[in-house]
Amino acid sequence: MGLSRLDVLYRRLLLTKLFIQGWGKPEDLKRIFEFRKIIGNRERCKDLVQRDYPVFIDKVEDQTDCKIHNGHFISPLEHFVPGILPAESVKARFQFIVPKKWKRHRPVCIHLAGTGDHFFWRRRTLMARPMIKESGIASLLLENPYYGYRKPKDQLRSSLKNVSDLFVMGGALILESAALLHWLEREGFWPLGMTGISMGGHMASLAVTNWPKPIPLIPCLSWTTASSVFTTGVLSGAVNWKELEKQYAAHTVYEEEIINMLEYCGTDSFRMGQEFVKNAPGSFDSLSDLDLTHELLDLHAPERDQQMGLRSSRASDSALLMGRRERDGLDQMLSAVSSSGPHLDMLHAKNITWGANRRQSLQRESLCFMKGVMDECTHIANFSVPVDPSLIIIVQAKEDAYVPRTGVRSLQEIWPGCEVRYLKGGHISAYLFKQGLFRQAIYDAYDRFLQKYSSL
Repeated sequence: MGLSRLDVLYRRLLLTKLFIQGWGKPEDLKRIFEFRKIIGNRERCKDLVQRDYPVFIDKVEDQTDCKIHNGHFISPLEHFVPGILPAESVKARFQFIVPKKWKRHRPVCIHLAGTGDHFFWRRRTLMARPMIKESGIASLLLENPYYGYRKPKDQLRSSLKNVSDLFVMGGALILESAALLHWLEREGFWPLGMTGISMGGHMASLAVTNWPKPIPLIPCLSWTTASSVFTTGVLSGAVNWKELEKQYAAHTVYEEEIINMLEYCGTDSFRMGQEFVKNAPGSFDSLSDLDLTHELLDLHAPERDQQMGLRSSRASDSALLMGRRERDGLDQMLSAVSSSGPHLDMLHAKNITWGANRRQSLQRESLCFMKGVMDECTHIANFSVPVDPSLIIIVQAKEDAYVPRTGVRSLQEIWPGCEVRYLKGGHISAYLFKQGLFRQAIYDAYDRFLQKYSSL
């Protein structure tokens, strides 16, 4: 199955860059990786958020078809990893949209936001209100950290400034979802479930791994890990790779300390292809994939040369990178993050080889480090299996260019018993035209829950 042309075209029309300030502070990465070890294990973290965690309703709006409760609470992450959230994100905000009249039960679905989904109007219009009309299921819309009212003042739109921001967002949403599920239980709502589209679907998946009870989960247009999204998907072209490579070259802490904190070691782990990377340099010989600009091949840049020179002395250690299953995709990764350079005939062959080899090595190591840290904090297999995977219905687009499935483990392998439904088309067309199928999957998952657990 090929990739959606609409996905590729849509990404090209957007000029926004991601991670413009780099990896984030090394100490922040270390703190969030340590905390990931706790939230990755349901038994260790199930009691982190108290059942009576305070949640507040600030205002109730009476609409013709529903009632909208606006509320807030303090993100539990602030208590466990103080100062890791930006000040604007500490207060979590949500809208709770309920029918005016309930049917037999009082079901609620928590919706987490996808990339670019600021505030609440999009989820309210496309999902929550139709769900009330079609099935009587209420919706709780949680605003992501770094988005909407929670967006840092110096952040441009949805462009997270640091790679670490995505991990902080995920850790916060896991605990915030638990706080809301506890609150909904206290208020007598049942059954409870979670959903989301794109990044929202992935965050909902992570949140459900920590809930100690059976719960419907409907992740739409997401898969097992965010690593492929930012290394082989069309979003890889929006990543500020030059800054990431520069920082990786300048600071040894990334490969000497942080890389040793990465625990994920599945069959699609970056560690699995160590010998391939060491012994098969020919896999990276395509100079057309590299950015051979004058700046990169300038022989009169001693400071940059010194930074990049650090890589050769440590290359054998950090070459434990990239799995064999991704061998075919590595050239694609290099191509995705490199821009076109001047014609090779204009450059001296010796200088080309010298500059290309150094650039090639740094690109390879930065890409593999990105895969490693992304898998550590976002790979579903690095978290507990949900209590009842049969309540999970995943909706995927066959030609999704944003969330590649090639080279990564499948959700059916990690969550035996879950259901995957495939839609024709790509990520963008599914989001624009298939919302009704997303809602139907939610209804089906809730029906399945009621059939299995109606006596609860």
